[in-house]
Amino acid sequence: MTCFRLLAALGAGLLVMISLPTSAATPTLTVYTYASFVSDWGPGPLIEPAFEAHCGCDLKFVGVEDGAALLGRLKLEGSRSSADVILGLDTSLVTEAQQTGLLEPHGLNLDTIDFALSWSDPVFIPYDFGYFGFVYDSEKLANPPTSLRALVNQPQGPRIIIQDPRTSTPGLGLLLWVRKIFGDNDMSAWAALSPRIVTVTKGWSEAYGLFLKGEAPMVLSYTTSPAYHRHVEQTDQYRVAMFEEGHYQQVEVAARLAHSAQPELAKDFLQFLLSDEVQAILPTSNWMLPAVHTEQALPEAFRDDELPRTSLSFEPSEVSTERRHWIKRWLTTLAR
Repeated sequence: MTCFRLLAALGAGLLVMISLPTSAATPTLTVYTYASFVSDWGPGPLIEPAFEAHCGCDLKFVGVEDGAALLGRLKLEGSRSSADVILGLDTSLVTEAQQTGLLEPHGLNLDTIDFALSWSDPVFIPYDFGYFGFVYDSEKLANPPTSLRALVNQPQGPRIIIQDPRTSTPGLGLLLWVRKIFGDNDMSAWAALSPRIVTVTKGWSEAYGLFLKGEAPMVLSYTTSPAYHRHVEQTDQYRVAMFEEGHYQQVEVAARLAHSAQPELAKDFLQFLLSDEVQAILPTSNWMLPAVHTEQALPEAFRDDELPRTSLSFEPSEVSTERRHWIKRWLTTLAR
C-alpha cells in the first residue's frame, strides 16, 4: 500500500469514527461525608448502588473523620471543592456552613414529607437524628450515673473517652450539652470531669474503638448505640446511661453545593435521602433514628426507654456566635 493509499484509508476510517454516535459519559455525583457513613458497615455502601440504579450515574462518596471536619474541609477548599453534596453536618454547624456562601437552596417541596421532627429550611434537609449519650460496659460498671451533673461531680466516677469539639460533632455536642446544663459554670464542670477523661480523640470511630478495647468503661456516643450491639452482636453488654436532665439532640443534614457541575443530580440525591428506601436503611446501618416516618417499624433492638424524655438544644445561630468562645473555655480548662 502506497503512502497515499494509507493516508486515504486512514482518512476514511477517521470519517467513519466521526460519523458514529458517541455515548455520553456517565455523570458523577461526589458526596462529602464522614468516615463511618462510608465504612463497610455504614449506610454508604447500601445507598450507593441503590441511587446509581435510580439515576444512571456514578455516586462517589468521599469520607473525612467527622462532621466538624467536613465543615473545615468545605471552608478550606471553597469553590474549588469537587463536592456536589455535603452530607453529615448537624444543626449545630448549619449557620456557620451557610455563612460560607458555598451552599445552594435544595429546591425541594418539603410540605409533602412526613417528617419525624419539626423541620423547615430552604438549604438543608434532615436525613436522620439522635441524641448524644454515654455508652457503658455493664460488665465493668454496675451503677452508671443517672445525670450529667452526677457524672461530672463524682470524683470517683467512671473514666470516660470523649471527642474533640473542634473536629467531631459528638465532641461539639457534649460541649453544648455541658454548657446547656451548667451555663457559665461550664469551666468548673470541665475541671471536675477532666481527671477522669482518659483521652480526647479526633472523631467518634477512634473513641468507640478504644472503648470496645476496654480503655475506659464509658464513651461519648449516642443513645441508639446499644441497639447496634443487640441487633448485630446479640448482646446487652453495652448500654446507655439515661440522664434525668435530658440529652442533647443531633439532627444530621445534607445540602448541595452552589458550584456543583451536577445541580439537578444533587437535588435528586437529596430527594432520594428522604425516600422510604433510604430511611429504612439508616436505623440498622447508621444507627440513628429516621428523619421521615415510614411504614416500617424500628427493629426490636431500639428501645423506647433509650429515647430521652427531654430533648436539649441551642439555636444554631447561638452556636455559630458562641462556638469558638465556648471551645476556648474548654481548651483553657483541660490544659491546666
